[in-house]
Amino acid sequence: MRSRIAVIVMAVLLGLYLVLVGQRAVLFVLTGEPVAIAIGVALIVLPIVGAWALTRELLFGFAAERLGRRLESDGALPTEEFAARPSGRLDRNAVDAAFPAYRTAVEQAPEDWRAWYRLGLAYDGAGDRRRARAAVREAIRLER
Repeated sequence: MRSRIAVIVMAVLLGLYLVLVGQRAVLFVLTGEPVAIAIGVALIVLPIVGAWALTRELLFGFAAERLGRRLESDGALPTEEFAARPSGRLDRNAVDAAFPAYRTAVEQAPEDWRAWYRLGLAYDGAGDRRRARAAVREAIRLER
């Protein structure tokens, strides 16, 4: 719940920032000066890209959370317990030892979103966020 509140607060703050930048962009364009117009146009693009990125990340987060809840209700979440380091991160060696089973499950059932989601959890536990997000995106795509 705390993370959801943090996401909402950050999204609201980013939205406020984008609105303020958008207002400044319009003011730059209205000056009529060529350099100010160029700056204004650049600042108009920034809120559009920011809004797109924010929307994309929120939709990804909501979809990933929905799949996680669904997997949990099916009792299909990974059950392994891994030792954690003092920092709270999982012990990478333990996660790496369990990783091949998740990779094999995806290779055996490439159209199973559950296998992809569990693979994403394994990547995340191993500290590979880029691959974790890609695997969860694939799970979201397959589940649809």
